[in-house]
Amino acid sequence: MSEEEYPVKVKWVNNFQFIAKDDQNHSIVLDLPESSGGENLGFTPTKLLLVAVAGCTAMDIVLLMRKSNQDIKGLEVQVTGEQRLEEYPHYFKEITLKYIVKGKSIDEGALKRAIKLSDEKYCSVGATIKGVSKIITSYEIKEI
Repeated sequence: MSEEEYPVKVKWVNNFQFIAKDDQNHSIVLDLPESSGGENLGFTPTKLLLVAVAGCTAMDIVLLMRKSNQDIKGLEVQVTGEQRLEEYPHYFKEITLKYIVKGKSIDEGALKRAIKLSDEKYCSVGATIKGVSKIITSYEIKEI
């Protein structure tokens, strides 16, 4: 398979505020909290990384659960990250993902397989950071 490029750009607006855009003209605001000199108008880059991990694996889970004929009606991925603050760079030592799956008669084994496949094979964002960050997963199934 050939390589694919993902053209994105980040443009400085003011102070610590930036606008990120992709080739489809989707945009995201980046900023720092007021306590760090920003205006708190958008995601910090580190929180955006957590969003990218959660979003990547969430898409995998929906796709894999559908392929397993699971009646998934909702999915929330709660994500937290523990940063190394003793010295620079302040990378994430651990990222914890909790999947909350809503549906009718969800097969726990199918969910476990989907999470494992996302973690070990499909989630590009997780694969990119795995050499530095430990990814910990858990799940909860809510019958609706």
